Amino acid sequence: MNYFDIEYQPNGIAVIWLDQKNSPVNKIAPSMIDECALLVAQLEANSEVRGIVLISRKKDFIAGADLDAVYAVSQLGEWMPTARRGHALLHHIERSPKPVVAALHGAAMGGGLEVALACQYRIASDHPSTVMALPEVQLGLLPGGGGTQRLTALVGAKNALDMMLTGKKIYASKALKMGLIDRIVNEHALLRAAIQQASDMAGKTVVRPDLRSMSDRLLENNPIGRSILMEQVRKKVTEQTMGNYPAPFKIIDCVETGLRYGREAGYEIELKKFDELTVHPTAKRLIELFFGMTDKKKNPYADLVQPTNHIAILGAGFMGKGIAEVSIAQNIAVSLKDLNPELLAKAKSEVWQTWQRKVKNKAVTPFAAEKTLDLLHPQLDYTGWGKMDMVIEAVSEDLALKQRVLAECERHTHDRCIFATNTSALPIAAIAQHAARPQLVVGMHYFSPVSKMPLLEIVRTPQTADWVVATAVALGIKQGKTCIVVGDGPGFYTTRILAPLLNEALLILEEGGDIADIDQAAREAGFPVGPITLIDEVGIDVGAHIMGGDLVRFFQLRGGDAVKMSSLVDKLYQADYKGRKNGKGFYNYDKNGKKLKDPRKMVNTAIYTDFLGGMEREKMRFKDIRHRLMMIMTNEAVRCLEEGIISTPQDGDLGAVLGLGFPPFTGGPFAT
Repeated sequence: MNYFDIEYQPNGIAVIWLDQKNSPVNKIAPSMIDECALLVAQLEANSEVRGIVLISRKKDFIAGADLDAVYAVSQLGEWMPTARRGHALLHHIERSPKPVVAALHGAAMGGGLEVALACQYRIASDHPSTVMALPEVQLGLLPGGGGTQRLTALVGAKNALDMMLTGKKIYASKALKMGLIDRIVNEHALLRAAIQQASDMAGKTVVRPDLRSMSDRLLENNPIGRSILMEQVRKKVTEQTMGNYPAPFKIIDCVETGLRYGREAGYEIELKKFDELTVHPTAKRLIELFFGMTDKKKNPYADLVQPTNHIAILGAGFMGKGIAEVSIAQNIAVSLKDLNPELLAKAKSEVWQTWQRKVKNKAVTPFAAEKTLDLLHPQLDYTGWGKMDMVIEAVSEDLALKQRVLAECERHTHDRCIFATNTSALPIAAIAQHAARPQLVVGMHYFSPVSKMPLLEIVRTPQTADWVVATAVALGIKQGKTCIVVGDGPGFYTTRILAPLLNEALLILEEGGDIADIDQAAREAGFPVGPITLIDEVGIDVGAHIMGGDLVRFFQLRGGDAVKMSSLVDKLYQADYKGRKNGKGFYNYDKNGKKLKDPRKMVNTAIYTDFLGGMEREKMRFKDIRHRLMMIMTNEAVRCLEEGIISTPQDGDLGAVLGLGFPPFTGGPFAT
């Protein structure tokens, strides 16, 4: 067998080991479905078998479906025979006269969780790696193995929709609380517990308590309540997706059909809707992005990597703290240096609070949290830096300051210690201009907040040694980042393509556009936030720095008089406008720094009267605004590819989508 091994226990329980040959993970493929169906039929026909346990020999249960097979679908109806065979198999498992127990350790994702849902009982290990999710929506798909129906029946419509519409991971403790699993045991006792459970269940029926809250039961147990729930969910999804993603709406349709007309009708519409999504352009583009992210987990320079047993981070502000946090999470010891003892204490306290939340959510044990926190070493001086293999500086965006910090680090570190600078726009060659060891200087541009943003832009100069780039990529991958290696220059790749977008939005505003309309048009195009909101969030002072430095001079030198650059941000900065951080920006904010929600008060109209010549605004078509914003960014991305700033269109797509929020459903600027 290519996917399974089988062991027979003395008590009549058959243990099916999931163990896909020549693969690090178990994936559901058409051939796996056929092999499993044959195996289950054989075990049911075997009179000596009283029950069945499904368990994995891999580090995960099942990682999900074989996306290569789904991506290859080119015609409507092409996937339907495979889908029907999969449904038939899971129906068979669900109705098996011999109890089938799923023993879950590691990730049970997508189709893997759907297999577990079809089993009569689910036991999970208490290991932090044990997580469950139906993340198909993130790929433009829906759970196609009966998940829309079985999950809803098990945990209720509200909980099921929350899982399926977000793709969020559920840890074992939360899964037990919501009824997704039936038991949690120590990882070393998982097999033994599952065998015993299957033996105890032979000839019996499992009766589960309804773990939904009283309010959820009242809402979901009557047609009117369900109708209200579905209406609210559709409204929220429309606001969040702007209608650019078909999968969430099809998920809602499947759940609603099952609740209204029964699970058999729900299964049928699930098959139909999944089949439709396999050929939808949005799913193709999102799967391509996923493939790209998967490719980036492999370091193309792996044979050049040098060990980084000790790293130091210079600057304990928001970025420095974030880089330290993602590093210690991967068992990397970090020395965090800052001149300000209060800032160091604040950083350590915030990292501690993050890990306490993980303990509270039972994502990690208290012992594991303490062990991780012990890897963070705050310090005020350079003591012990002679052993550092890499220094990541995260000080302010000031060229002279970064040059000074580099010189200090070179004096206190050994002659093969890498110096990585976290900057979003300053050329790395300029930072390294006076360096004693310029070949060891590399850019590592993290995005904020570091713990949530997946992209890491690694910037090499002509002098940067290959092994330095390789080691920086290796560290980024270990930190859980998707790394793209880009060439040096003003703004590198991401900031360089972002600046024209922001400038175009400001030019539209100067031409008479409306602040809220520009942002709404960008949101409708698929950006997570509008460009004007982004300037307020990042800070008008930061925007003025980016829009008035080397990057602007680069654009002006390239385009001459044909390039029109807005001066609005600089004028606002000179008038002490800094955005949300000081409550003076394009929008109005309350005392807690939150944007006012009332449309009549939301926009700061002083921007119009004091800087743009008056309140009268020209009504522009959203379509035209969207086109201008998308095209200016795409054009600059193409220039970056032509000039060798990025080496492949895939890097360009990943950088734009993961770093800047370029509409994911498009696949990126090179896929549009």
